[in-house]
Amino acid sequence: MVFSSTVDKVDWNTRLVKGDAVAEITRLKAEDGGPMRVGGATLAGAAMRAGLIDEYAIDSHPVLVGGGTPFFTALDGWVNLNLVETRTFPGGVVLTRYETRR
Repeated sequence: MVFSSTVDKVDWNTRLVKGDAVAEITRLKAEDGGPMRVGGATLAGAAMRAGLIDEYAIDSHPVLVGGGTPFFTALDGWVNLNLVETRTFPGGVVLTRYETRR
């Protein structure tokens, strides 16, 4: 699923949503509750503020970069998490998965 106000066409197994992304994610979660992946700082931040994220999968790469859009923007309160998995890959990439504690 692609949430965009600038894209006009998507390919493969993708649906284009031009309306309110938070409303659409809320509707889809209520509909079947199947897993969805949300990427990108702006969309993920909106989903975080709306309390729609059940699990976080964070890939840490062994590179330090300055600048850019913060992934975890200011929130109204704490987001408490439970560690589910930690995995290290060749080259030093580390995956950590957390469930949202509700």
